[in-house]
Amino acid sequence: MKNLKNFPYKRVLVLGLAKSGQAAAELLYDSGVDLVVNDRLPLKENAVAQQLSAKGINVVTGEHPLSILDEIDLVVKNPGIPYDNVIIEEATKRDLPIITEVELSFYLIDGPIIGITGSNGKTTTTTLIYELLEAGGLNPLIAGNIGEVASQVARHQEENQPVVMELSSFQLKASENFRPSIAVLLNITEAHLDYHRTMEDYVSSKLKLVKNMQSDDLIIFNQEEPLFTDHLKNQDSRKLPFSVNHFLDVGVSVQGEDIYFNEEKIATRSEITLPGKHNLENILAAVAVAKQFNIPAEIIREVLKKFAGVKHRLQFVTTKNGRLFYNDSKATNVLASMNAINSFNNPLVVIAGGLDRGTNFKEWFTSFGNVKHCIVYGESAPRMLEAAQQSNFNSITKVNDLEQATIEAYKRSEEGDVILLSPACASWDQFSSFEERGDMFIDAVHKL
Repeated sequence: MKNLKNFPYKRVLVLGLAKSGQAAAELLYDSGVDLVVNDRLPLKENAVAQQLSAKGINVVTGEHPLSILDEIDLVVKNPGIPYDNVIIEEATKRDLPIITEVELSFYLIDGPIIGITGSNGKTTTTTLIYELLEAGGLNPLIAGNIGEVASQVARHQEENQPVVMELSSFQLKASENFRPSIAVLLNITEAHLDYHRTMEDYVSSKLKLVKNMQSDDLIIFNQEEPLFTDHLKNQDSRKLPFSVNHFLDVGVSVQGEDIYFNEEKIATRSEITLPGKHNLENILAAVAVAKQFNIPAEIIREVLKKFAGVKHRLQFVTTKNGRLFYNDSKATNVLASMNAINSFNNPLVVIAGGLDRGTNFKEWFTSFGNVKHCIVYGESAPRMLEAAQQSNFNSITKVNDLEQATIEAYKRSEEGDVILLSPACASWDQFSSFEERGDMFIDAVHKL
């Protein structure tokens, strides 16, 4: 396995464990970097901290003493730790650089890094790029906010092996030197404001993906997003747009039913398995990446014919008594849920709800043209009921949890309907992750 070379920091604090913190600590330790690990969970309850301590790593648990920053010249934080954490606030006062483990991977990778970010569609696009490169014989790796953490994957990377990374705003906000060879900017909509506090901070965090890119690097971007086009005007890197609304002589776009890279026809929309206009944007971005590696159109077309998406993102579950069930648990914000709803022509019964982030759901109800009933649950249910009333949408029912919601949705449905879990909210009021939420929905469906 690779270790860090020419690493410019002498003593590092790893703040927060879980998968990313453990991977960062093990990489730093194996690379001979002096480090200390700090995690709020007490040692007796903290299996990862116990493992690291057994290796000889200095581990401080159960509290966040400010003295832990003494003689530190870099903080590697868990992406989910907020910036009002006492250690992060003090590190900022001391002008210490703060990164996540994703940046550590940058010091390991010898070959192309393909970084993908956006408010929605990151996982689908990242997975599709991986499958296109795999089909093209490039033996890519996949990492970041999906699957294994980036610094762990990077330790196994071979020379010139492409690494495809899904990158969240949490990871990108804490980046200093990270530089992809190819950056993909999908879209921007209001999200994670409980973490970022302002839309300006959220946008600037996303755009950190391209901050260090140079003239020989390539930015693939959604031409329909004014925030991207305005920001990139002063960027020296090469640029390649994609658009679902306008044909592009240079770029990836749609003309009639056909997808084009520049003026080369790649595929026909009827050949594509993945539904929805938002997924068409993801496909265009992925095609743009594939063509940078000279993957032939016929290979791209065959992948698009077979690619049905990823688990928890418009995932088909089953058919029961003529009802089609779809799991879209990864729709953790309003736009993602609206995109899912707009992907169907069938009458819909929508299940939604989750963590209450103070979202105004009135816009969400504007996408309800083919929604015959909505079942809501969780912390956000009262806010959803209020927005429904303001939007004159009266076919809505509140229940306590997702299992009840699934049963109620089935009762409210008819043959030919789609029952869609598309929460428009994060999962953390009742679940540890959107994956756990989606798995419970699938289980509840099979119990009907």
